[in-house]
Amino acid sequence: MIKLARMQPEEGACFYPWIGDPDVIHYSLSAFQSLKTPAQIDHWFAATLRDEKSINLGIYLQETNALIGYAGLSNLSATNQSGEYFILIGEKAYWGRGVGTAVTKQVLTLGFTVYRLNRIMLTVSELNLSGIKAYTNAGFVVEGRLRAACCRNGLFHDKIVMAVLKAEWQS
Repeated sequence: MIKLARMQPEEGACFYPWIGDPDVIHYSLSAFQSLKTPAQIDHWFAATLRDEKSINLGIYLQETNALIGYAGLSNLSATNQSGEYFILIGEKAYWGRGVGTAVTKQVLTLGFTVYRLNRIMLTVSELNLSGIKAYTNAGFVVEGRLRAACCRNGLFHDKIVMAVLKAEWQS
């Protein structure tokens, strides 16, 4: 159904409608909350493609090669053999269809085998129940809670810290 591959500079325009849709970015990067113009999105996207501390991959439909989102690992630490997982499925037609779980499993495989990480973590809004379900299905376990760590629409809510270790993933 999906494949992961490096994104190309000309694909930045795909993010315009996604970042402009409050539903898509509601639980996503705080940076997305302030991106309002195509120029701002282009600047963010160019910086994302240059980021050497992250693995940024496009989520493409296998049959059409259409870009429907992106995912990867940020804050890579060779010393700690760790990284932080992220995902954005911009095309809402693919929400609730198992894409998030499939992508998460592929990124974990890449992180643990190719990049030889020992720990992959993430933070997720406590209100993002579908995200928590996808992460749990992919093997992440809850490690803790960051109280009132996220503010959306003037309301604070907690973020859940989840992680998976290589030894857990292998078993």
